Amino acid sequence: MADENKASQSKEELMARIAELEKQAGAKKRTGLEFRVGEKGGVSVYGLGRFPVTLYYEQWIRLLEAAEGLRTYLEENKGSLKLKDQQK
Repeated sequence: MADENKASQSKEELMARIAELEKQAGAKKRTGLEFRVGEKGGVSVYGLGRFPVTLYYEQWIRLLEAAEGLRTYLEENKGSLKLKDQQK
């Protein structure tokens, strides 16, 4: 019986650990973006989609300078764009 109790406890502990890890994974997904410098010196942004977006310093600066125009363009064309919240 002692072995049976150990196995039962182990299973319960494993299930609790799985639940904890799933909770952490879900929280990590919602935390936002992560930035990393790659081997070639580009800055990669993780968390936008399946693959990272990587640009060099000058490209990021140009993109940031155009951010207001990009936001305006996105709002003006929102009706034509595929939104993640829309059902397929």
